[in-house]
Amino acid sequence: MSSDRVLVVIGRTRHKMVVAELQEAVKRGAKFIELRLDFLAKAVDFKRLTPLKQCPWVATLRRPSDGGRFSGNEQERMMIIRQAIASGAFEWVDLETDIAGAVPRYGKVKRIVSYHNTAETPANLDDIFADMLKQDADVYKIAVAAQSPADVAKVLHLQRTAPKPTVAFCMGDIGQPTRFLALKFGAPWIYAAFNKERGIAPGLPSFDEFRTTYPVQEITADTQIFGVLGDPVGHSLSPLLHNHMYRKLGVNALYLPFQVPRGQLSQALEVYGQIPVRGYSVTIPHKEAAAILAKEAEPTVPFTGSANTLVRRDDGAFAAANTDLGAILDSLKAHLAQKSKDGPVVQLSQLSVLILGAGGAARSAAYGMHREGAQITISARTYDRAQKLAEDVKCKAVDWHARHNVNFDVLINCTPVGMHPNVDESPCHFSVLKPGAIVFDTIYRPETTLLIREARARGCDTITGVDMFVRQAARQIELFTGHIPDTEAMRTIMRKALSPLTKAFDEETTQAPAGEDAVSADE
Repeated sequence: MSSDRVLVVIGRTRHKMVVAELQEAVKRGAKFIELRLDFLAKAVDFKRLTPLKQCPWVATLRRPSDGGRFSGNEQERMMIIRQAIASGAFEWVDLETDIAGAVPRYGKVKRIVSYHNTAETPANLDDIFADMLKQDADVYKIAVAAQSPADVAKVLHLQRTAPKPTVAFCMGDIGQPTRFLALKFGAPWIYAAFNKERGIAPGLPSFDEFRTTYPVQEITADTQIFGVLGDPVGHSLSPLLHNHMYRKLGVNALYLPFQVPRGQLSQALEVYGQIPVRGYSVTIPHKEAAAILAKEAEPTVPFTGSANTLVRRDDGAFAAANTDLGAILDSLKAHLAQKSKDGPVVQLSQLSVLILGAGGAARSAAYGMHREGAQITISARTYDRAQKLAEDVKCKAVDWHARHNVNFDVLINCTPVGMHPNVDESPCHFSVLKPGAIVFDTIYRPETTLLIREARARGCDTITGVDMFVRQAARQIELFTGHIPDTEAMRTIMRKALSPLTKAFDEETTQAPAGEDAVSADE
């Protein structure tokens, strides 16, 4: 990807590392770079940096009160800012609104007048912005912390109604969608960290995420917005998968993560209605609430009492679906069909199924197995939840400690046991894994969990969470866009994403982000 719509932020303590990242950033396609001079531990050496210029630069020297790291006094800071402006190295300078009046224009250097609040979205933000607009700037920047969807609504409104070039967004996980949506609503650029591990700002995406996951260079005012809604959502692979498929399908759409705390679903749906978000993949803890809030639903939703998909109707209300249920059934039926080629045909109604867990995925599995006439046993670490689900589907529940006494033909793990960082854990003893049994783990990250690995070693048939994840996502894409995606292409995308290397949107190969946690099919 190469685009001046992304301002790539570099912040390092040593000049040597700044030099290295400047060179690598340009190599990867950066065409607009912000140098966070406040990160440097020693005095800025402009003569050392200037020869490296291959694209426009922004000079920024941020105070700790504004989320920066400059340790000197204000007099020293103002002197360095003036030196940066006069150095000839920078096309832009970032000036906080309270000092912008004290720094006159110089030469052709353009000015960003900014306001940062790392604690909150102030109630008087509109007044603050109105005063900023009276100042001499080429671009205005608003960066505030979001604590709720209401804060997000305020900043989105400010961005889309700004009378002059403005970049307005919310910091933090709740506000992360605003960083991308700013482009849809007229911002001249958005920010990305070259090195996300440096902790430059809360929720700041990395430049590589724009290369692998978010095709921001293609965002227009007409871009449709979809997303994954839950808490947490930061490590979901849904954005990567959906965005790749929208591009393959020729759909002008962007899929974003929307972190919404428990109890705030209704407020969030109202807030994001102003974008509007056309559809959501719903994860914990909102699946049951989504089923209740929807005005219409596919039959599987009242059947399971949960929805993992919301699609906005023309009247603004939502239609709900549960694509987990179909994905679980289709995964099992496809496996049985393949197996029957070498032996007798087996129906789900002939099988005994042990379901581990009682969350959203477990409910979908339980109702799906019940509909097919299978013999079901449910066991969860919270026995009351297992018992409640068992009552709903008229089957048996057993205590978690008694799960190893259950005989089964199919084991479906719907718990998060075995996800990163606890990849050396399994939801059951390996002694219960008998040759010929089907072991289905809904965790997709990592795909080969300890349970799957040990099941294969013991002669079990296995189904991984990738198969379920792809099937449920394919149905969501169809509901969102009307297009039927290529599931084999989706599997390829997932496996590349889960491998050490992931394919970038610009067809380059780049290192996948490190340190991301595993995610189950139930997120």
